[in-house]
Order: sequence, then structure tokens, then C-alpha cells
Amino acid sequence: MKTKSVIFDAYGTLFDVNSAAEKCKDKIGDKWESFANFWRTTQLEYTWLRSLMKRHKDFWQITEDSLDKSMRVFGINMAMKDDLLNLYKVLSSYPEVGEVLKNLKKKNVKLAILSNGTPALLNELVQSNDLKDFFDDLFSIESVKIYKPDSKVYDLPVQKYKVKPKDITFLSANTWDVSGAGNYGFNSIWVNRSNDIFDNLDFKPKNEINNLTQLLDLI
Repeated sequence: MKTKSVIFDAYGTLFDVNSAAEKCKDKIGDKWESFANFWRTTQLEYTWLRSLMKRHKDFWQITEDSLDKSMRVFGINMAMKDDLLNLYKVLSSYPEVGEVLKNLKKKNVKLAILSNGTPALLNELVQSNDLKDFFDDLFSIESVKIYKPDSKVYDLPVQKYKVKPKDITFLSANTWDVSGAGNYGFNSIWVNRSNDIFDNLDFKPKNEINNLTQLLDLI
């Protein structure tokens, strides 16, 4: 596969969105995983609804708003809110991420993140996981004030690198993001970490991998 740029989604693709709740599972109890999944689903729903309503809030505000609701739904002590938010800023990367980025860097392709996250959140994530030096760019939707899968988001790396969409390989664990990027024209790869079923959104990726290490056989 020839490509000029490899671009990753951040949340759920490079970084484990459940890791904040998992680090508090002793306090949350057995419902920590259900709570983490509900928080993530609500967070995404808020991004889509705010895009449709044209009532933009940045991703950090949405993360806090969705956490508020999730904690109430699951009856979690609100005194834990600051701890969960602070842990969300430094989500753990998946175990293979560092080694994969190191190997991709040797292939002389541009590496970037394209994310709903704010610039500050993305910077803190890559710094806290010692990944900052691998990336040429951290693209945030904040420059266009609308969330994925709007095409204005996928425009960002195309405009910056002055390439055609087909020259970009894009990876995400989120099927709606894979579809959004694929319909836009990226070579879109699904990182299917949980053996899920792909959504029916007018796009089927040519390549599906279970972890990022398998990407090295494709690039």
C-alpha cells in the first residue's frame, strides 16, 4: 500500500477511552466498564447533536457535560468527578502504539492525529504517553468548529499536506469515523479491537485490523 501520510484518530484508536474509569474501578465497583461505555456513548452523541444544532462546545466541555449525566445515571459519587476528568486528560495509550509509531517513522511517511479533541487535550495526551516526537501534526476539529464526520474535518490534512484524499491512510476504531473518512476519499482502515460488526453507512473498508501492529504489514 503506497501512502504519503498515515493519520490516526485519537480516542479509542491510539488511546484507551475506558482507562480513566478503569483506574477508579475500586471506587466505582463492578459497573465501571458499563459506566465508561455509557460516558463515551453520551460524549459522542453530544458531539453529533451539537453539530446538527450548530451549538458548538469544545470537546473538553462536552466530556465534562457527558460525565455529569453518566455519573447521575450510574449513581456515582460526584466527588469523583475531578479525578475522572484529570485521568481523562492522560488516557493510557494501547500497548503497541509506541512501537508501531517508531516503525512507521522509519518509513518516511507523515504521521498525524485527526481528532475531535482540543489542541490542549491532544498535546497532553501525546506528552503524557511519550509520543509527541512521532507526530508531524495534531489536527483538531477546533479549527473548523464542527465535529467528525463532517467533511470539513477531513479537509484539514488534505489542505495542509496539499495531497489528494486517496494519498492519506486513515485509521480509526470508530466505524462511523472510518465511514466518514472513507466516503470522503481516504484509504480508511478499521481498527476493530473488540470484534464488532461494521455499520451500514455506505462504506466498507478494504482493510480491517485487530490492533495497530497489523498496520505494519500494510504500509
